[in-house]
Amino acid sequence: MLNQLKQNALKEIAATKELKGLDAVYRRYLGRKGELTKVLRSLKDLSEKERKETGTAANEIKRGLEEAVGEKRREFLAPSGKTPSLSRFGGTSGKTPPSGVNWLDVTAPGVKPAVGHLHPITLVQRQVEDIFQSMGFSVVDGPEVETEYYNFDALNIPPGHPARDVLSLGRTFYLKKGGLMRSHTSPMQIRYMEKHNPPIRMIVPGKVFRVEATDSSHETNFYQLEGLMIGKDVSVANFKAVIQEFLENFFKKSIKVKLRPSYFPFVEPGFEIDMSCTMCVGKGCAACKYSGWIEMMGAGMIHPKVLKSGGLDPKKWQGFAFGMSLDRLTMIKYRINDIRLFHSGDLRFLQQF
Repeated sequence: MLNQLKQNALKEIAATKELKGLDAVYRRYLGRKGELTKVLRSLKDLSEKERKETGTAANEIKRGLEEAVGEKRREFLAPSGKTPSLSRFGGTSGKTPPSGVNWLDVTAPGVKPAVGHLHPITLVQRQVEDIFQSMGFSVVDGPEVETEYYNFDALNIPPGHPARDVLSLGRTFYLKKGGLMRSHTSPMQIRYMEKHNPPIRMIVPGKVFRVEATDSSHETNFYQLEGLMIGKDVSVANFKAVIQEFLENFFKKSIKVKLRPSYFPFVEPGFEIDMSCTMCVGKGCAACKYSGWIEMMGAGMIHPKVLKSGGLDPKKWQGFAFGMSLDRLTMIKYRINDIRLFHSGDLRFLQQF
């Protein structure tokens, strides 16, 4: 009986002319309800001796038919005589596919889909916004294309001012049809004061543009964070407390802050802010040039002329303003040593975050 079944199956396999017919033969003899499958399922009704003999013979015939089906299938798929790889049909186990090109090895491990990553500057900007919002600051957006008035004049940098040459001459992207690409986020100080009454607490994260010779610490476009706080009795002490609270929340450790006198046209007095190095805790290392301090931002008490430009009476209101680079903040947090990596488009870099 088994030999006759084998001969019939081999004849039908040899006589098939297409894959569809070969699949039908496979199902007729080796499928779930196939002739040979029925024999194997009937073994339980035989004696132990018969079960052993019949089972051995049936399994041998099954292997032979599977090989015959595989050979015939390869003839259809590779008429030139070349044997196709099983991986072409999704198989990796080395077994002969049971039914045409749609065969899939469900035991093969899956392939994880590619997952996107947030840019490190985006991660830092969100964290910065959360911290300042917890202290009562509003997050404000502003235009990247500005006028000379908001970018310079209203910030106490009128034409002919010495600082205008330093800030604008050869360093600002001017547009052919008028206007310019903002060189800092400070113009939003004026725009916000024009539309909002004190007391004011706001920050402005955003991209700025400058003509720069790029290197590991300079880029032609980068992200800045502007901050503004105005009230009737806002002082330098308030500023230092706010900035220290921000830095300690951001870096999750105790931070020392010191102010150094400096000059900016839109503040009086002005100062640079240094913080204790987060890597060496003030002991001195390569990151802080062995000084124990890292320069973080420029700031100061808002100049009376800037308050007037924003429509406020400097005799009634006073406050502080500050500006820092979000790129620099990100570089310190993640220990990135080249600012150009942020806009390189290198996925190997972005996949780390």
